[in-house]
Amino acid sequence: MQVPEKINTYCPRCKKHTSHKVSLYKAGRARKLSWGQRQLERKRRGYGGEPRGMLRRKAKTTKKVLLVLTCEECGRKVMRNLGRLAKVEIQR
Repeated sequence: MQVPEKINTYCPRCKKHTSHKVSLYKAGRARKLSWGQRQLERKRRGYGGEPRGMLRRKAKTTKKVLLVLTCEECGRKVMRNLGRLAKVEIQR
């Protein structure tokens, strides 16, 4: 799917329709010292196998795509979900 590089949509901070710059969401690096990660590492230590089981088969073939819309007037960022898509590119 091709997405335009600018979208005119509603901005909740400006409370009106403004031009928004479009970019694709990319997840940041996971925290190594978060509470859940520390618990998982503790359970993995020693004998006893994998605590949550390793997924051997992959059912999903696509990822859900999130767009990040940045208001050009105030700079507010809004996420918009596009659902499952095989390929997304931003038109220049």
